[in-house]
Amino acid sequence: MKILGVVGSNRKHGNTSGLVKAALQAAEKENADTSTNFSRDYLIQDCVGCEGSKDTMRCAIKDDMQKLYPLLLEADGIILGSPTYFYNITSTMKAFIDRCYCFEAFAGDDQASWDALHEALGIKYAVVIAVCEQHDEADMGFTAEAMIKPLEALGYRIISTIKAIGYFKAGEALQDERAVEDARNAGKRLARTISLRKEVEKMQQ
Repeated sequence: MKILGVVGSNRKHGNTSGLVKAALQAAEKENADTSTNFSRDYLIQDCVGCEGSKDTMRCAIKDDMQKLYPLLLEADGIILGSPTYFYNITSTMKAFIDRCYCFEAFAGDDQASWDALHEALGIKYAVVIAVCEQHDEADMGFTAEAMIKPLEALGYRIISTIKAIGYFKAGEALQDERAVEDARNAGKRLARTISLRKEVEKMQQ
């Protein structure tokens, strides 16, 4: 089983990356093969709405996103993490998510009739981790939802959503045992759900 971690933070040793890594480490203990990827390390252009993927389900823009597409297709699950920037996800995470639009298929010119590649080939699973420096969850704004809704549209079932509030200084969240435990439990639950999926598939063979 493969689980892909994507961190939308500009700090490689910050709170978001720390919690995503904690979740991935817990998944590894459940025999998952994991990888951590920082969106800032990739040159990802904005989606331009060209519909170039309409007939191929392959993005027409040739940049570093082409390195991530194979990882997304191979992975059984994904863990997305982003800090809150002005009530929303970071720009690099937004660019990454928007460029996954190529995995959507539409019936001719009827945009109301659509399906996602992951739904057609078999649903996948995800964990979302959102971090905010303020202590009121309302100040997180749309951060978690900005990751949840696109993932659902892409054919992912959200196993866990973590909203970590009150963390700003790098590594601060890792000093909070509850936050770390929440991340670990999310990673463990994700891996176990994927394992269960594979067991169910064997039952039907």
